Amino acid sequence: MGKINLAEAVKLKSIMTKMIHDLEDEIRRVAFTTIEKGEVPEKPIRNVQQVDDELDVVRKDARLLDRLMYRANIDHTISFKNEELTIVEAIELATQLRAKARLYKELGTAVKEEFQYGMSEHTSIYQIALFEPEDYRKKAIQIERDAHKLSNIINAKNYSIILDFDDENYF
Repeated sequence: MGKINLAEAVKLKSIMTKMIHDLEDEIRRVAFTTIEKGEVPEKPIRNVQQVDDELDVVRKDARLLDRLMYRANIDHTISFKNEELTIVEAIELATQLRAKARLYKELGTAVKEEFQYGMSEHTSIYQIALFEPEDYRKKAIQIERDAHKLSNIINAKNYSIILDFDDENYF
């Protein structure tokens, strides 16, 4: 059986998903034809059963690849900020760090004190930030750097993990 690394498996999974969608579209195309009454339908190069058989093979391979990838993401760890994380935890942490950085960037663009127009005829209304926007701007930059660093560590690890999967039908 062939072997691929986890990074290649991630790319291959995307290719297989697209292939599944393409084969589903092909089934829809070869399943029906439109003709005038009395004419003989032109047969497509491949019939529904042939496309469906290929689709079953790709789906089975996709399930196997998923299982291998999920197992690798649970069984292997990386070190980040003096903590050992499974790859699946590290992926989730990177996602959470990016979300936190987006939120902090938003807070970092806030105005410390801003007059609110049209709120009251007789009273001046202000919105006051109860935090220091500049602090959050700086935190956003650092958190985003951490997310990039973590993603790079995950990616490097993905190249070192070898899966027993034959990709010959796809590459």
